[in-house]
Amino acid sequence: MQSAIVSKPHKREIDMLGGSLFKNIIKYTIPIILTGILQLLFNAADLVVVGQFCGKNSVAAVGNTGSITALVVNLFIGLSVGSGVTVAQAIGADDKDAVHQAIHTAIPTAVVSSIFITVIGITFSETFLKLMNTPQTIIELSAVYMRIYFAGTIFMLLYNFCASILRAAGDTKSPLIFLIIAGVINVILNVIFVTVFDMNVAGVALATTISQGVSAVLVLFKLMRRRDACRLDFSKLRFYKQPLIKILKIGLPAGIQSSMFSISNVIIQSSINSFGDVLMSGNAAANNIEGFIFVTLNAFHQTALNFIGQNVGAKQYKRTKRILVLCLASVFAIGILGAAILYFAGPKLLSIYIPDSAEAVAWGMVRLSCLCLPYCLCGMMDVTTGALRGMGTSTVPMLISILGVCGIRIGWIYTVFQIPAYHTPQCLYYSYGISWAVTFLVELLAFYIVYKRHTNDKET
Repeated sequence: MQSAIVSKPHKREIDMLGGSLFKNIIKYTIPIILTGILQLLFNAADLVVVGQFCGKNSVAAVGNTGSITALVVNLFIGLSVGSGVTVAQAIGADDKDAVHQAIHTAIPTAVVSSIFITVIGITFSETFLKLMNTPQTIIELSAVYMRIYFAGTIFMLLYNFCASILRAAGDTKSPLIFLIIAGVINVILNVIFVTVFDMNVAGVALATTISQGVSAVLVLFKLMRRRDACRLDFSKLRFYKQPLIKILKIGLPAGIQSSMFSISNVIIQSSINSFGDVLMSGNAAANNIEGFIFVTLNAFHQTALNFIGQNVGAKQYKRTKRILVLCLASVFAIGILGAAILYFAGPKLLSIYIPDSAEAVAWGMVRLSCLCLPYCLCGMMDVTTGALRGMGTSTVPMLISILGVCGIRIGWIYTVFQIPAYHTPQCLYYSYGISWAVTFLVELLAFYIVYKRHTNDKET
C-alpha cells in the first residue's frame, strides 16, 4: 500500500527530488563533512592526548588498532548503507509502509550485529594483533584499547544506522549536532581519564565509548520524535522480510567490500609494523591527518548514494547522471586543494600528535608526500561506488573494488614490494594511488552500463 505523500521536507531536510541540484548537494554535504571530521576527532583526541601525556608507544598502540577494528566492524557498517538506500528509495517512491518497515528492521539489525562484533572482538583482540606482527612493546596496550572499543560497538552501530536513516530522509544536520555534543564529552573525558586517573590508552578508549553512547541515545530519541513515516516506535521493532532482504542485498556487498579493503590495509599495516615502532607512530599520525581529506571526500559518496537513491525511487533517472557529475567535480576540486593544504601544514600537524620524536614526524611526512596528491582519486572512486549503490546495484561495485583495490594492493605487496630495491615504506604507499585510479575508471564504466539499463527499461 502506498501513501499519497511520505512527508513534507522539514526545515532541516534537503529536497533531493527538486530545486537547484548543485545548491542542494552542497547544503546536504557540508553537515556530513563536519560530522565526519568530528568522528575523526574522536580518534584524533585519543592520539593527541596519549601522545602528549603517555609517549610515542601509546600513539603507536592506538594507531595500530585501526585497521583491525575496521576489518571486524566494516562488514556490519555496510548494512547501515543498505538501510539508508532502502529508506531513500522508499521515500522517493512515496511508499510510507516501506519506509516504516525499513526503519524498524534496521534497528534490530544493528543490535544483533553489535553483539556478534563484541564477542568476536573481545575474544580475539590479542590474536589479531599477533597476526599483524605487532611489536611486543605495544601489544598489551593495543589489546586493552581494542577490548574496550569492541565493548562499545553497539553504540557505534546504532548511531551509524540511525544517522543513515536521517540522511536518507534529507536530514544531515541532526547527526552533526549530536556528534558535536558527543565530541565535547569525548575530549573532556580523555583528559580526565588520562591525566587524573592515569588510565593511558584504556582511558581514551573508555572516553570514546561513553561519548558514542551519548550520540546513539540522541539519534534514537530524534527518530522517536519524528511525526512522519520515519518515526521510530520501539513496539514495532522486528525483522520485516522484504526490507531485510533489500538491506542485506545492498548492505552485505558494501560490508564485504569494506572488510576486504580492511584486509588489504591489515596486510599493509603488518608490512609497516616490520619497520619498527618509530615508523608506526609516524604512520598512525599521518593516517589520522589524511583522514580529514578522506571524510571530506567521502561525504560526497553519501550524498550521491542518497540523492540517487531517492531519484531512482521516483524514477527520475536523468537527474541521477547530473548528480554523479556534480559530485565527481566537487571531490576532484576539494581533493586537490585539501591535499596541498595538509601537505604543507604536515610537519606542524604531526608534531602535535608526536611531540617527542622528530624521526617519527619525518616518517609521517613520507606517508603524506606519497598519498596526499592522489587522494582526489579515492574520492572519485567512492562517489561512483555510492552512485551505483544508490541505483540499487551493490554486488558489481563490490567485485570491482575487491579486484581493483584489494587485488592490486595485495599483489603489489607480494611482488613489487618483495624486490629488495623497492622494499620501502614509500613503495607500500604508492599502491594506494594506483589502486584508486584503476578502480574508479572501471566503476565509471559500470555506472554508464547500469544507467543505460535503467533508462532503457523506463522507455520500454
